[in-house]
Amino acid sequence: MISKQKKDLIYILIAGLLLLLISLYVIDRDRPTYSEQVEILEEELSATPIVESKIQYGLPVDSFFVQEGKVKRNQNLSDILVKQNISYQQIDELVRTSTGLFDMRKMKAGNHYSLFFDKYQTDSLCYFVYEISPIDYIVYHFNDSVIAERGQKEKISVRKYASGSIESSLWNAMKEADINPVLAVELSDVYAWAIDFFGIQKGDQFKVIYEEQYVDSQSIGITQIFAAVFTHNGHDYQAYEFTQDSTGSFFDEEGNSLRKAFLKAPLRYSRISSRFSNSRMHPVLKIRRPHHGVDYAAPTGTPVLSIGDGKVVDKGYQKLGGGRFLKIKHNSVYTTVYMHLNGYAKGIGTGSFIKQGQTIGYVGSSGLATGPHLDFRVYKNGSPVDPLKIESPPVEPVKEENKEEFARTMMKYQAEFRHYEKK
Repeated sequence: MISKQKKDLIYILIAGLLLLLISLYVIDRDRPTYSEQVEILEEELSATPIVESKIQYGLPVDSFFVQEGKVKRNQNLSDILVKQNISYQQIDELVRTSTGLFDMRKMKAGNHYSLFFDKYQTDSLCYFVYEISPIDYIVYHFNDSVIAERGQKEKISVRKYASGSIESSLWNAMKEADINPVLAVELSDVYAWAIDFFGIQKGDQFKVIYEEQYVDSQSIGITQIFAAVFTHNGHDYQAYEFTQDSTGSFFDEEGNSLRKAFLKAPLRYSRISSRFSNSRMHPVLKIRRPHHGVDYAAPTGTPVLSIGDGKVVDKGYQKLGGGRFLKIKHNSVYTTVYMHLNGYAKGIGTGSFIKQGQTIGYVGSSGLATGPHLDFRVYKNGSPVDPLKIESPPVEPVKEENKEEFARTMMKYQAEFRHYEKK
């Protein structure tokens, strides 16, 4: 027979076991299922902010200790890297690795460079980056062997609108309105044949839709002008960029080209005896110096023609240089010079207005010359350019079959002007 005390103990144990089972059941019933647990985890992850590593030159900057600098005057690659415990053997390997990518001997004073060190061993250089230009750079990996890679920074194009009124000059108007003043040069090129930008007046106005490109929040230039209106002497000169025959050019509201073409050469019958060069052996002085023109060999007395409409702004004689010469200003962008002339055409003098194809003088050998020839030079915005490489945009108007598309393009730009003007 089981005693009463033992029976009571058994009942207590059974009751405790039942309570434990009931508790486990309740807890398990309230526990989320597997799929519910996955959903909860995903919600927690989506709510957790993701911190992205800053990438520069294709490298995660946060993972390194970065030291930046500028190339100093007369400083070379060895001067920079030897101080970072890079051996001359590695530097030599670096230079050889650069072959075809960049000549490190051409590092420029003032250009930026960056040194990427191991974050935990700050005396261990991992990467050296040199900025070739505001866009291009070259990265050197210092691992078991030196590896070189060339890259480009991301360029961001921003469409912009600018407007203003002239008080003194277009350049000053741009600066006062916090507009990139390089836009003034671009506009002068668009309107080169319509407006003399040296003759613009107080009260003249402009508005323009254009694109500017940025790298690292710094402007690297005006990349395109889409449309512009320049008010000069009370007249609106409209310009709309339009592409036909795969070439873009500017046309007015009637579809006429804003440009005129130059003659291909200032002589009808000639041969080129010397080309544009930054280092040519002078035939008389026997020394190397720039020759920023094209020499056309032709018999003495051959007529010399002006390649475009313009005004004679200088006429004279250089005994130890170009001999008899003429300088013709065609517009606010282009000026041409004709040298070693034998003589001038009748009535040609400073202030004379010239028509395209008009005879202005005759081939000779005045000044420093070994024989009869014309030294012909072209200046764009005051700087010499190769006469044989002058861009020759189309001068014909918008073609009949393109007029409908041009009208739509023009109306789109006009609507865009109205949109900006309402702001």
